[in-house]
Amino acid sequence: MLDQLKGWEPTEQGTPQGAVISPLLANLYLNELDHQMAAQGFEMTRYADDFVVQCRSESEARVALAQISQWVSVQGLTLHPTKTRIVNANERGGFDFLGYHFERGMKWPRTKSMDKFRDKVRQRTRRTQGRGLDEIISDLNPMLRGWFEYFKHSHGNVLRGVDGWVRMRLRSVLRKWQGKHGRGRGSDHQRWPNLFFDQGGLFSLERARQLILQSH
Repeated sequence: MLDQLKGWEPTEQGTPQGAVISPLLANLYLNELDHQMAAQGFEMTRYADDFVVQCRSESEARVALAQISQWVSVQGLTLHPTKTRIVNANERGGFDFLGYHFERGMKWPRTKSMDKFRDKVRQRTRRTQGRGLDEIISDLNPMLRGWFEYFKHSHGNVLRGVDGWVRMRLRSVLRKWQGKHGRGRGSDHQRWPNLFFDQGGLFSLERARQLILQSH
């Protein structure tokens, strides 16, 4: 169907952004770079045209960057001017890669990933919708499970915080049904404790992570 091409735009160089074949072409084209980095002893992690090179020192990182810059230049390619940088992952600041933020030996969802997740939860927990709590939870759970499967390697505090935020959204819905305004907090935690949502079948990211840890 031609309407499947609505998001496609012609380009004079490279592959169209968002094209289905774009990751495949990137893998084919950058395969040579993968082997070159491995031959030089560099640890490179790549998905399509997005990659990081892990080095033991800043000087080693500069050597890797110089080699990559030379290779892409020969191939008629260019490195992203702002995303291409040398970062000490043990210091504050870190870097984003494939939806995660890496910093000081830890990782958690990058800001854009978290914002997107919160928007999806907000859409499913609007206080003006005419659905029961059971239906809202049934709608939330598949999304929460899917999000957990990808971000389950995040720092534990992140998952605990997400659980708390989701429950706050649900408490706010319950407050609305009782004719009250504002977000669910304070005494609402006693009125609808965490156990209330557990018994209602709400998926818990923190508990899912604990179960994985206990199985190892």
